[in-house]
Amino acid sequence: MKYSIVFSAVLMVLALSACDRPTVITPATVVTVPVPGPAGPTGATGSTGATGIPGDTGAVGYTGATGNKGDIGATGERGKTGGDTVIIVPPSQP
Repeated sequence: MKYSIVFSAVLMVLALSACDRPTVITPATVVTVPVPGPAGPTGATGSTGATGIPGDTGAVGYTGATGNKGDIGATGERGKTGGDTVIIVPPSQP
């Protein structure tokens, strides 16, 4: 009996705590957005900027050295005459 009363009391506390609580609703804040007005007149044209100073001219390069003529190659030997071999070239086919 002692435990049944304690058990019933705990069960009632849990049952009552599970009920919905009323939610607090906060009113929305009003935000005013500025509306752009008509376009204003066009501004004056700015003045032209100053011209820059021309750059320096580069120095002339050195002339290259003259190349060597080099040695002329040796003359080749005269070709030898053929032996008894005969070469036949067939005519081309149309």
